[in-house]
Amino acid sequence: MLSFLCFFIFLIPLCFSPGSWWLICSLLFLITFIYMFFLPYFFCWGSLGYLFGCDLISYGLILLSLWICVLMILASESIFRSGYFSGFFIFVVVFLMIMLYCTFSSIGLLSFYVFFESSLIPTLFLILGWGYQPERVQAGIYLLFYTLLASLPLLVGILFIYSSLGSLCFCLLCGSGSLVSSLFYVSMVFAFLVSMPMFMVHLWLPSAHVEAPVSGSMILAGVLLKLGGYGLLRVFPVLFKFGFGFSIVWVALSLVGGLFVSLFCMRQTDLKSLIAYSSVAHMSMVIGGIMTLSYWGVCSSFALMVAHGLCSSGLFCLSNISYERFGSRSLLISSGLINLMPSMTMWWFLLSACNMAAPPSLNLFGEIGLLSGLVSWSWCLMFVLVFLSFFSAAYTLYLYSYSQHGSVYSGLYSCSLGYVREFLLLFLHWLPLNLIILSVDVAVFWI
Repeated sequence: MLSFLCFFIFLIPLCFSPGSWWLICSLLFLITFIYMFFLPYFFCWGSLGYLFGCDLISYGLILLSLWICVLMILASESIFRSGYFSGFFIFVVVFLMIMLYCTFSSIGLLSFYVFFESSLIPTLFLILGWGYQPERVQAGIYLLFYTLLASLPLLVGILFIYSSLGSLCFCLLCGSGSLVSSLFYVSMVFAFLVSMPMFMVHLWLPSAHVEAPVSGSMILAGVLLKLGGYGLLRVFPVLFKFGFGFSIVWVALSLVGGLFVSLFCMRQTDLKSLIAYSSVAHMSMVIGGIMTLSYWGVCSSFALMVAHGLCSSGLFCLSNISYERFGSRSLLISSGLINLMPSMTMWWFLLSACNMAAPPSLNLFGEIGLLSGLVSWSWCLMFVLVFLSFFSAAYTLYLYSYSQHGSVYSGLYSCSLGYVREFLLLFLHWLPLNLIILSVDVAVFWI
């Protein structure tokens, strides 16, 4: 693990050299391809080094982080073309990738917490530096204060674990349920629920997505929302014995909130806002699956996290392609795309189908597993899950039909078709999303 970290640090001096954009993009594609051969075949920690290691869940999310960061550079070619601090942009992306790599490969709770909070800083720079509207300052403050204030109790809980057990290593945290009280449980869990985000503490996410550039939206939806789920999976060995009493609260709040958010999606007219709210709806099912503490719930939630990271990132790329042509994200203006960009309509269809969990995408496997896990935990949840699945398909159809069909905006005089770079970008989102299901044991059975 340390060898990969040294390679990433070696990339930092290249960020400001001329011609670094495509060089770093090519090197990151290469290192992602090499990392695919480091799959841990045994269900335990491997590749151990100082503070760092890797198991199957870490491996999947590190690979997702590397992939999304490469595609961020590929999607932000307009920054390179305009020359708007392109060197500093590459530096921010590489630094963010290093922080995410260190977060997912940490083997101790304190180092995980430090890198978990450090990954917010480059994301804030992306929103403030390359965002679109003046409201990006307010969105950045929302992002920072929601996550930082919620994570302060987590730091206190981590220090309490260290004073009680004398260790913060993930491997040694099992069997410590006698330490847990209700206040300690809420302080350990709440920071991750805000990061996912759970309904009622989700307001920072739509504003951050709307004001962020395409790269910021991709990394927010693709990886940063998964930090909360990863943290929950790591701290639940401590909270396992105590967690069953509180599970009903989190499951009910997340699923009912997901249903409400699905209804919010049906009345959105902003492309990015609709996709951002759909992320909250999908993450509500992930929270419900993790909080059941069942085998199927936990494994399927991990599969849906990976699938949502690729699918939602691809949808944000499509909305940015439309925004670059129309100069607006409104569905009322950017309609009738099938008349102007018929080849791009195919990618809208494919990624929208994945978003509503159509076969053979990994979303389908994750949602089937979550549905079976939640219904087996409590059959009463079937009534909420029926409507949640129905409205998930409904707002995705609404997104696809309103953006592709209808009359073209009369103020638009010309429009270019997609570039090869954009087709490659969308293909690299769609291909792993539909190929992973051929080897779904790697994406699911990591316990």
